[in-house]
Amino acid sequence: MVKVLPSLLAGDFSQLGADIEKMEAAGADIFHLDIMDGQFVPNISYGIPVCQAIAEKASIPLDVHLMTYDPTQFVDDFKAMGVDMLSFHIEATPHAHRAVQLIKSKGMKAGIALNPQTSVEAVRHLLNDVDFVLIMTVNPGFGGQSFIESCAEKLDELVNIRKTIDNPFEIEVDGGINNETAKICKAHGANLLVSGSYLFKADDAAAVISGLRND
Repeated sequence: MVKVLPSLLAGDFSQLGADIEKMEAAGADIFHLDIMDGQFVPNISYGIPVCQAIAEKASIPLDVHLMTYDPTQFVDDFKAMGVDMLSFHIEATPHAHRAVQLIKSKGMKAGIALNPQTSVEAVRHLLNDVDFVLIMTVNPGFGGQSFIESCAEKLDELVNIRKTIDNPFEIEVDGGINNETAKICKAHGANLLVSGSYLFKADDAAAVISGLRND
């Protein structure tokens, strides 16, 4: 089943509560939160207090994408606020397997994220354990970028590996997702579609979500 995840990074930070209500009314499945530390990526997004406020307002699940070094330092905070999915980058820690196990031990789904330059082979050792893989189809750190079509090849690799192991992990894509690029991603096996600028700038969010999910 394809699910649509509005990326709140593309929302109006002065009206996040209204944006949350709007996206839930439009049929969003999960909210996607990008956490940036200004070091792993050259930007800073929002921290724990803002995420807590989002968690208290939202009535659908939360998917947190850590673009930070030392991702395990935040696991307890996100567990406490009821986050459902938590992913981090393989480059962010020398102990990725330990981080996956920690996230799962807290009852959250654990994901591993791949930058455009990161190969599937770099995370192959984790694919028996993660609940989902997040493929970045833009370079992380900034919204509004264009989809890197060559990243779709990684989706094929993941689908092929998934056929050979006993772990039906989900495949998430984030970056430059619109109606056309969503079709590419779905055709290559992705079922979790993160959409930011395209969705938040739309006049009819419900129609966009339906299109991303079903077209």
